[in-house]
Amino acid sequence: MPRILGLCGSLRAASYNAGLLRAAMDLAPEGCPVLPGSIHEVPLFNADAESAEGLPVAVKTLQAQLFEADALLLVTPEYNGGIPGVFKNAIDWMSRGDGGKAFKGKPVAVIGASPGGFGTILSQAHWLPVLRQLGARPWFGAKLMVSRAGKSFDDKGNLSETEVREQLQGYLNGFADSLA
Repeated sequence: MPRILGLCGSLRAASYNAGLLRAAMDLAPEGCPVLPGSIHEVPLFNADAESAEGLPVAVKTLQAQLFEADALLLVTPEYNGGIPGVFKNAIDWMSRGDGGKAFKGKPVAVIGASPGGFGTILSQAHWLPVLRQLGARPWFGAKLMVSRAGKSFDDKGNLSETEVREQLQGYLNGFADSLA
């Protein structure tokens, strides 16, 4: 049974992207669960702190989750036309030590939601050189960028629009099929 580690790049509980990850967990195909990881406790990267104290517990947890997963789902916001700093920071930490090995050849899908009209097209594109550098295997079988997300999510950040839920389910089915 393939397992997908899902990471959200926003720290807000009611963020559109947190809601998109929760919906992905609900809509994951039978036999291919999306299991959530959390970047909330990952500190800002500091090589001096790493040398003195080693990897933070939150980073070790994420690394272990990534090693155990068959694939990775990045649920990314778009901040100022690019990758959220907090999300990139978490991935940078995860690649430290033996963690870099967990990314090698790992299938990665990238989705996201934004209040803007172009969804997260720029953020998703900015992830590609990062994933290439990590040796991951981006999945290009479909695209999912939820634009004008305020219309698709309720006031608690839950994905409520049926059409987008169906698109997400189709996306997840395609990604899961690629893992078989």
